[in-house]
Amino acid sequence: MPKLAQNLIWIVIGVFGAACLGGIALHRGETINALWFIAAAFGIYAVAYRLYAGWIVTRVLVADPSRATPALRINDGRDYVPTHRWITFGHHFAAIAGAGPLVGPTLAAQFGYLPGTLWLLTGAVIGGCVQDMVVLWASTRRDGRTLGQMARDELGPVAGGAALVGTLLIMVLIVAVLGLVVVNAMKHSPWGTFTVAMTIPIAILVGIYMRSIRPGRVLEGSLIGLALLLLATVGGGWVAHDPVLGPMFNFDGPALALMVIGYGFFAAIMPVWLLLAPRDYISTFIKIGAILLLAFAVVILRPELHMPALTQFTDGTGPVVAGGLYPFLFITIACGAVSGFHALISAGTTPKLIMSEKDLRLVGYGSMAMESFVGVMALIAACVLDPGVYFAINSSAGIVGATLETATATITSWGFPVTAEHMQELATAMGETTLLARTGGAPSLAVGMAQIFAGAFGQNLLALWYHFAIMFEALFILTAVDAGTRVGRFMLQDLLGNIWKPLGDTKARGPAIVCSALFVASWGYFLYIGVIDPYGGINILWPLFGISNQMLAAMALAIATTIIVKKGKAAYAWVTGLPMAFLAVTTTYAAWLKLFDPNPRIGFLAGANALEGKLAAGSLSGKALESAPQLIFNQRLDAGLTVFFIIVLWVMIIEMARISLRHVQGQAVPALSEAPYVDVASLPQPTGAGGH
Repeated sequence: MPKLAQNLIWIVIGVFGAACLGGIALHRGETINALWFIAAAFGIYAVAYRLYAGWIVTRVLVADPSRATPALRINDGRDYVPTHRWITFGHHFAAIAGAGPLVGPTLAAQFGYLPGTLWLLTGAVIGGCVQDMVVLWASTRRDGRTLGQMARDELGPVAGGAALVGTLLIMVLIVAVLGLVVVNAMKHSPWGTFTVAMTIPIAILVGIYMRSIRPGRVLEGSLIGLALLLLATVGGGWVAHDPVLGPMFNFDGPALALMVIGYGFFAAIMPVWLLLAPRDYISTFIKIGAILLLAFAVVILRPELHMPALTQFTDGTGPVVAGGLYPFLFITIACGAVSGFHALISAGTTPKLIMSEKDLRLVGYGSMAMESFVGVMALIAACVLDPGVYFAINSSAGIVGATLETATATITSWGFPVTAEHMQELATAMGETTLLARTGGAPSLAVGMAQIFAGAFGQNLLALWYHFAIMFEALFILTAVDAGTRVGRFMLQDLLGNIWKPLGDTKARGPAIVCSALFVASWGYFLYIGVIDPYGGINILWPLFGISNQMLAAMALAIATTIIVKKGKAAYAWVTGLPMAFLAVTTTYAAWLKLFDPNPRIGFLAGANALEGKLAAGSLSGKALESAPQLIFNQRLDAGLTVFFIIVLWVMIIEMARISLRHVQGQAVPALSEAPYVDVASLPQPTGAGGH
C-alpha cells in the first residue's frame, strides 16, 4: 500500500479515536452508550501502537532484529526457549493480566465513569505500555536479568539492595490483595465456591493428561479442561440448591481465607507442570475469550451507562475507596494503566522467550494495551449497573449498615435510589442469598457482566452468566496467587541465600518448603486481617497495594531512564522520565495522606488511633472487640511499610539522577551491563513448536 494511503488511514483512525474520547469527556446527558468507550479505546490504542510505540522502538531503543536475543544465544530448553511471537504475547498477557485490571476500575467507578476512562487510556499509552516495552528491551539486552539485578548493575549496590527488599515486600501485598478479592467473591456463595474449588482438580487432571496420558496432545487437553470448567460452572447451581451439598460449600470469610492460604502453600511447592502451567494455559483462553465475548455483547446490546460522569465522591467521602480523586484514582487503578508488577514479568520470564527485538513492540506495548482494554471493559461492566446497586454491593456493612433495609436507605440518601426488595430480587436472580456488602469489586463486576451477557444472549441464564463471571475472575486470580507465591519464594531464597547459602538453593526441596511457608505466612497475615476488618479490608489493603505497585513502576522507569541516558540517548530520557516523575509525585502524596490524614478512613495512623480510642472507651463488642487489637497493629504496620516504600523509591530516584548527571558530565559511572552483540545469522535457526 502506498505510504500516503497508509498515513491517511492512520489519520482517520486517530481522528476517530479522539472524537469518541471527546464525546465521552464532554457528554453531560442522562446516560451515554458503552459503544463510545470501545470505539475510543480502539482508536487510541491503534494510533499509539503504530506511531508512538513505533517511534520509541526506532529512535530511542534502536531495536536491532539482527541482534541475537538471549533465547537464541543461551537456548537451554528450560528457561531460555526461542518462542513464536504470538505465543510469547500470550504468555506475557496471561502473566500480567491478573485481578488488577478487573478490580481497580470497578472500585474507581465510585468517582464516575470519566476519570477512570481517561486514566486507563492515557496512563496506558504514555506510561504502562512504555514501561513494559522498555524494561523488556533492557532485560533482553542483559540476558534476561531481573529488575533487582539491573538496578544493582546500573545504579550500584545501594539501589540494587533497596530494589530487592522493596520488590519482595510488594509481592507480599500483591498476593494478599488477590487473595482478599477471591475470598470476598466466594464467601457464603456455595455455587461460586464449588466452581472455583473444582478448577484445582481440573487443572491437575489436564496437567497429568498432557504430560503422562497423551503427551504433546495440547489441543485435546485444552478442550477437556474447557469443557470441565463449563460443566463445573453449570454443576455449581445444582450443588448450591442441594440441601446436603449446598451447606458443605457455604463458608464465611475467615474460613475461606485459611483455605486460600493453605492452597497457596501447596500450589507453590507442587511441580509446575501439575497445576500452575495447565491452569495458566486454560485461564488464558477463558480470560481473552470472556473479554472478547463481553466486547461483542456490548456491540450488540449497546448498553447505556447509568453511573454519572462524575459523582459527589470525588471530594474524598466515597464509601468504596476512601480519599479524593487526586491522588487516589491513580493508585486505585494501577494495573490497566501503569503497573510495577508488570516490570517483574518484563524482566522475568518473557525476555528469556522473545526471539527477535522486532517483537518488542507487540509483546511489550501490545499486551499492555490489551490489558488496558480489559480495564475499560471492567469499567463499562461496573457502570452499566444502577448506581444504587453498585454501591450496595461494594460498600461495607460498617459504612452503610448490616441489614438490607438500613443499607438501601443510606445509599438512597446519597441520591442513588435502591430498595431492599430490588437487591433481594437481584441476588435471587444471580443464584445468591445476598449481594449486600460483597466488597472487593469482583461480585459487582460479575453482576455487570452477567447483565450484559444476559441482555445479549438470553435473560433466562442470568445466574449461570453471573457464576461464569465469578469463575472467570477467580480462575486467573488464583493462578496469580500461586504464581506470585512461587515468584516470591524465589525472591526470598535469593535474599536469604546471602545470609545462609543453602537457603538459596532453589532446586532443594527443604529450602523451597521453608521459604514457601515463610512467604505464605507473610501474605496470609495481611489477607486474614483484611477479611476480619469490619470495613471490608479493601479500604486498607487496596490503597497500600496501589501505592506500592505504582512506586515499583516508578522504580522500574527510573532504571529504564538511567539505561537510556547511559546509552547516549539523554535527549529522549523524558520518554520514561515523565511518567516516572508523575508516578513518584502522585504516589508519594498518596502515601503522605495515608500516613497523616486525620480522617480515620484515610489515614493509617488516624484509623489506628480512633480504633484504640473506641477500645479504651469500651464502645466495642463482639467481633469488633475481638479483632480490634489486630487491626490497630495492622494499621500501624501498614504505616511503617508505607514509610519504607517511600524511602526505597526516593533512594532509587536520587541514584538515577546522580548516575545520569555524572554520565552527562563525563564522570565515571557503573558501566553498561549490556551483553555483547551477537549476529543472529551466526546461530543455528531454532526448531520445534515454539520457534518461528
